[in-house]
Formats: sequence, structure tokens, C-alpha cells
Amino acid sequence: MAEGKRDRVGWKGYIPAITTPFAADGALDEPGLGRLLEWLVGEGMHGLVIAGTTGEWTSLSAAERARLFAVAGAQMGRHLPLIAGCSSFTAAETIAFAHHARDAGFQGVLVTPPPYIRPRADEIFAFYATVGAAIDLPLCVYNWPPGTGIDMPLELLERLAGIDAVVAIKQSTSDFSRFADTWFALNDRVRVFGFPMNEIGLTMLRVHGGDGTMGAGGVLGRAQSGFYDKLWAGDIDGARACGLKDRVLMNEWYTPELVGRFGSGPAILKAALDAQGLPGGPVRAPLLGVSDADRETIAETLRKLHII
Repeated sequence: MAEGKRDRVGWKGYIPAITTPFAADGALDEPGLGRLLEWLVGEGMHGLVIAGTTGEWTSLSAAERARLFAVAGAQMGRHLPLIAGCSSFTAAETIAFAHHARDAGFQGVLVTPPPYIRPRADEIFAFYATVGAAIDLPLCVYNWPPGTGIDMPLELLERLAGIDAVVAIKQSTSDFSRFADTWFALNDRVRVFGFPMNEIGLTMLRVHGGDGTMGAGGVLGRAQSGFYDKLWAGDIDGARACGLKDRVLMNEWYTPELVGRFGSGPAILKAALDAQGLPGGPVRAPLLGVSDADRETIAETLRKLHII
């Protein structure tokens, strides 16, 4: 098993999986994307995931996803690490998306197991091995049980960490003990993302170190990137204050299983961006936007956190 692969990349801190702006007619909103990217980099994000779960990859055509990578790469590639969401139903599709990401100047790819079909452990391993052998970007394995129906066990993640292309794991199980087990077992070989920005996560980061959080949306701006900036600067109280804001968002907008309380994750986060005058906009069918009442609930959370 390859050692030290984690050092092939410098990914760390708060790296949000961002929303994809759409126009009223459903087309990609490229000017809106540009404004959103500029805001995110101005708010100190440490990297960005494009076309992840929050980016509604499931409703993007192959051409649209390639275009999304091209636009984001041209604007942001020199500012901070870009990681391409390349999840799909087949290895061939994922490989093709990874090639588009490489050509657009991205620094890595994020990939779940193929959703819906619930592949077995040996099938998941074969999928990642096939993708890893065919691409020339670092690969982050994404464990996302709410979207795939599979919570990959540690034994499987250990096997996947042995694939040469795999340099990181985004461990998005809702069970913190499983995140901790993953981190302690594999952190010497690959980067493990998923630290909760609460007292437990803060304590673990202070005592043991760690890489970061690939969060949803970055809609709180510097309050989320600031958790890591202040931690690295030794301002523990400041980091704690930032983390408390993120926890309010997660507790009020999401269930403990990381499912939106009153709409899909993209719909909730786009409503939060709209409330701040930022490019949020509509979600694509079959997703629906949140109700007017829930928009007010979202805005009230942002007011309570002094975001608006």
C-alpha cells in the first residue's frame, strides 16, 4: 500500500461543495456562477467542489458539467484548489468527466460509488480501481450514505486507500464514531475530510490535527472558512464562535441524518444565498424550491447569526 499519498495534494480547511446557479429558464447561469465564485473566494474559502451533490450533478447533462468545469476553471483555477464532482453511474462516464476537469485546470476529483444500484464491496473497489487507473488527477473517495444508500465500512475504505490515485476520503456518514475510526485508521496515508465544526471536532483537531471539512455551500461565508483560519492562528475562542454558527445552520436546516428539513439541500442553500442577495436562484426539477414560509425561516436563521 502506497504511503504518504496525502502529501501529493495540499487540500485543507473549509472546502464547500457549492451550488450551481441556474437561470429562470433552467439554463446554466454563467454570469451568476462567476459572481458566486468571486464571493466565495473573497470569503476566504480554502478550495471549492464543483458539481458535487449540492451542485445538482444529477440534473446536469454531460455537456453542461463539462462547461461548468471549464467556466469555473478559467475563473478560479489560479486562486484556490478546485475539485470536480465526477460521480456518475459508470466508470466510463466518471473517467470522461475527470478528463474534462483536468483540461479545465482542476486539481482533483470527488467521486461517490455509483448511486441507486447499491453495488457490493468488491464491485465498489473495482469501480474505483478502474477510475483511478484511467485518470491523471488525484481522487477523493466520497462516502455519502444519504445519496448512495451505502455507508462504506472501514474495511472497504482501507482497501480503497490502497489505490494509488486515492489521496483523500470525504467521510460524510452521520455517525461521528465512524468518521473518527476512519480518520485514526487512514490519516497517515490519505487526507480525511468531515470534521464537524463543533466542540468535538475542534478538540480532535487541536489534539490530533486534521485536514478539514468539505461542507455544503459555504453560504455563511467567512464564518465557515474562519473556523479553520482562526484555529490555525491559535484563536480557539474565535474558531469556536465560527463553529457555533455552522452548527446552528446544520441543526436548524438539516436532520441528524444530513437530510434537509424543509427541502433538498440545494434548495435550502440557494434560498440562503438569495436571502443575502447572492446568486442562488432556482433548483432544477425534479427538485422543488422551498416555500415562502421556509424562506423566511432560513432568513431568520441568517439574521440570528448576523449574516444578514
